[in-house]
Amino acid sequence: MWMSKFARFAPPALQRSTSAMACQALRARRTPGPLPSGRAAVQLRRQHTLGSASLPLARLSVRHVRALDDKRLMEVEWEDGGQSLYPFTWLRDNCQCPQCTLQSAKARKLLMSDLDIYTGVNVVEVTNDNKVSVVWTDQHNSVFDPDWLKKRCFSPAARQAMQEELFLNGRYYWDSTLRIPTADFQEVLSDDKAALAWLVALRRVGIVYLRGAPAERGQVARLAERIGYLRLTFYGHTWQVQDKYMANNVAYTSGRLSHHTDYPALHFAPGVQFLHCINQAVEGGESEVVDGFHMAEQLQREDPEAFRVLTTLQVDFTDTGTDYCDFMLQSKKCIIDLDPKGRLARINYNNATRDSVLDVALHEVQPFYRALKAYVDVMNRPENVVTYKMEPGDLVTFDNWRLLHGRRSYVSGPERLRHLEGAYLDWDEVMSRLRILRHSVQEDM
Repeated sequence: MWMSKFARFAPPALQRSTSAMACQALRARRTPGPLPSGRAAVQLRRQHTLGSASLPLARLSVRHVRALDDKRLMEVEWEDGGQSLYPFTWLRDNCQCPQCTLQSAKARKLLMSDLDIYTGVNVVEVTNDNKVSVVWTDQHNSVFDPDWLKKRCFSPAARQAMQEELFLNGRYYWDSTLRIPTADFQEVLSDDKAALAWLVALRRVGIVYLRGAPAERGQVARLAERIGYLRLTFYGHTWQVQDKYMANNVAYTSGRLSHHTDYPALHFAPGVQFLHCINQAVEGGESEVVDGFHMAEQLQREDPEAFRVLTTLQVDFTDTGTDYCDFMLQSKKCIIDLDPKGRLARINYNNATRDSVLDVALHEVQPFYRALKAYVDVMNRPENVVTYKMEPGDLVTFDNWRLLHGRRSYVSGPERLRHLEGAYLDWDEVMSRLRILRHSVQEDM
């Protein structure tokens, strides 16, 4: 059953408070080392997975509400003793009445051109059914549900908790000791809890192994339909990884593939990759993966200057050929992308498609090569690499923005040709399905 394989990623009671979720999300991000093994690993993973991704709240009660006119804030005092502050302008902008919000689409109808960003209030009060009512100076009335308000509190803890609920930013960093999370292909297709556990693990750990798929083409498309739709690229909706004559990609050869992310030559590289083994090689063909985020943290600790170079200097990538249609791609990216808060966001590295064009100043060339070599050396350390060999019917799913994957060389004969089918999705579709599944699973509990 899926619970036995995925217990560490399954929902607990899903009844934790917002403050507890904020603390758990913080602890998840502060767990940069390899995952522990045995009982400790199970406990750690139970603590930081779906529970910290969901913020169902017990029914809240408002004790008191008042307008702080000089600060243009509304203060809500909760029955548990906590307080929250909400700017007048934000409250008016987010009025939930039918005139201002199309509830069927959960979309704002109030136009920015009609919003008075300096509006004042006449009355704020708690209604008989424990909602917060605001009467504005133009006599418009807005009524807010306390649960809705609490989750949108502007305190640092509440904001962090909400972002964790929406995006599952917490990650488990790992090294060669990782035991890749495994699920049953058919259960993921048919059971919402199994599918949810799969996607949460995919987000948290970055890689999940599915077993039991038919060893024939079309299974990556079936799995993608469980989420939404496939990402079409110049290699097609799906693509066949085989040793091909006059190959238009180094993956379509039998040689070793160094650790890489797919498609940095696209400005928006696919976020998730599926690979399904239909036939394995006679000899060799083992797959390798490394946690690019964990390696980036190691690089930052050991060689801050190399980390600075790879997060600030843009590199050219290219890809030219003919497949689904002809293509001639160019992009510029940092090897390591950070978000506006300085957190690791994406790894962009494929040595095969790194262009000979290097648009940097002459004095930056050698520091770039030194920095990139330092990062690759970290990734190639045996203690950082997870190696596995896929068998027919195995399907691996992984985060293409975080993991770097590779393959050892192989020998393939006419009687047994190595054949993997691959496909891409974007994280937007994956996270959308994750949120929908989480909602449906919670409703069934």
